[in-house]
Amino acid sequence: MTTSFSISDTAFASLDMQGADTQPLSPIYFLQRAAHVFADKTAIIYGARRLDYRSFYQRCRQLASALQRAGITPGQTVSVICPNIPEMLELHFAVPMTGAVLNTINTRLDAPLIASILAHAETRLLFVDSEYSAVVEAALARLEHEIELVVIDDPNYQSSPNNKSDQNYKFGRPPGGVDYETFLASGDAADAWFDLQDETHPLSLSYTSGTTGNPKGVVYSHRGAALNALGNVMAMGLQSRSVYLWTLPLFHCNGWTHPWAVTAVGGTHVCLRSIDPARIFELLVAEQVTHMAAAPVVLSMLIHAPADAKRNLPATVQIATGGAAPPSKVIDDMEQMGFEVVHLYGLTESYGPSLICEMQHDWVDMPLAERAQKMARQGVPHVLAGSFQVVDPATMQPVPADGQTIGEIMLRGNTVMQGYFKNPDATAAASAGGWFHTGDLAVMHADGYAEVKDRSKDIIISGGENISSLEIEETLYQHADIMEAAVVARADDKWGETPCAFITLKPGCEQLDSDQLRDWCRARLAGFKLPSHFVFTELPKTQTGKIQKNVLRDRAKTIV
Repeated sequence: MTTSFSISDTAFASLDMQGADTQPLSPIYFLQRAAHVFADKTAIIYGARRLDYRSFYQRCRQLASALQRAGITPGQTVSVICPNIPEMLELHFAVPMTGAVLNTINTRLDAPLIASILAHAETRLLFVDSEYSAVVEAALARLEHEIELVVIDDPNYQSSPNNKSDQNYKFGRPPGGVDYETFLASGDAADAWFDLQDETHPLSLSYTSGTTGNPKGVVYSHRGAALNALGNVMAMGLQSRSVYLWTLPLFHCNGWTHPWAVTAVGGTHVCLRSIDPARIFELLVAEQVTHMAAAPVVLSMLIHAPADAKRNLPATVQIATGGAAPPSKVIDDMEQMGFEVVHLYGLTESYGPSLICEMQHDWVDMPLAERAQKMARQGVPHVLAGSFQVVDPATMQPVPADGQTIGEIMLRGNTVMQGYFKNPDATAAASAGGWFHTGDLAVMHADGYAEVKDRSKDIIISGGENISSLEIEETLYQHADIMEAAVVARADDKWGETPCAFITLKPGCEQLDSDQLRDWCRARLAGFKLPSHFVFTELPKTQTGKIQKNVLRDRAKTIV
């Protein structure tokens, strides 16, 4: 029970902030400090390029100046479509230094969706890597307002034969676009940057889904980004000796705020333009990488990489992953290769990580399979995130911590979005009752750890029984021949719904059939949880590597 209290009723009331005892929280100050403390230390590695913190800071200051001289003012939106290269890191500091709002766009989106985001965000200026020039040119043609264009010509990008060969194109650059380095040169690092007075000032705008025609724009503040970044520092044990490999897309929740987290401690960023398992293993060894983050699909790619691509890691690499819970088999396989998996849970609306499966000391002595099962849970609050609860959404009462009763995860705290851009109704609905409603269904265990069982839309109700698709998937991943699995509901005349499993087999394991797999599952699952159908296929994925269960649900409808 809490009681209301006012400090004004005490003798401490005279101790109001005097100006010297506060500064607005913002991740942009992390780079300023790193440049002061670690000036000569390598900040960014990209191929043969090496950039120290002094130069990194100076380039960001100069880019911020160029933006201001180009007419960008506080509160305006600057968008970027770019892979994980140094320029993308520079924009994560330079744009907020002007008070403008950074909008990172998924590089895998098509022209209509890019156009809708640019229009909704009211983008003033767009940075685009030359690889995406064609799709951006098509998107811009759909817009009613003019957008200035700055093009990044990355020498590591080889122009595609499909790009226009017109002489106005360099690396596929559309006519009218200003070169990034030319634009940078128009600024002066000595120019004053934005005087941040309010830490709730918007810093970035991230759009939720690229699979629908109406994605929602999620607004992050300087305060929230700073706190989430510092939470990541503590959660992942980042320090100045840390070397972070960029396998997580920087457009995804601002790389879960890791651009600012790694910089805060003076760590080294290793940029990677595209995901290639062989190249990842090469960099892990060559640059002595200590940390990375990735979607679950990347973990699968590393596990199933060709034997000649894999390398013995010189030291344990901590890898953070989110999205769907990694099956215990995946955690087991990653540990065998020298990775330590940190399982995080969050959403775009929570700056990425909001829960972490915090490792307990007594887990170390457990058998690997048992420990992996515990590590696959979503866990406890991220250190600076605030509060969470698993509740019955109808009553808003917490579910018992019995590991069985399903409720909805709800969040409240420092790293929940400010709201949906220009969508007050959606904002109000998502935060009804003073909690952010995630839509994720979970149970609470007796040790206080939450475990997600499904999205509310993914739970399967068969004969009145609630079935977790994740539980069935976890079971399927234990089969030695299965590489990926996804389970959705299929309509059934008798039971209402039954589980339908879509399976991707490992290469060379095509002999496994439905009858064999059904018998195998029958020995491990309750009868009512047994999939009615097994479909062997490649699984469809979103632009961020998540399995598209909406597509699979549509496919399940066609199964006779």
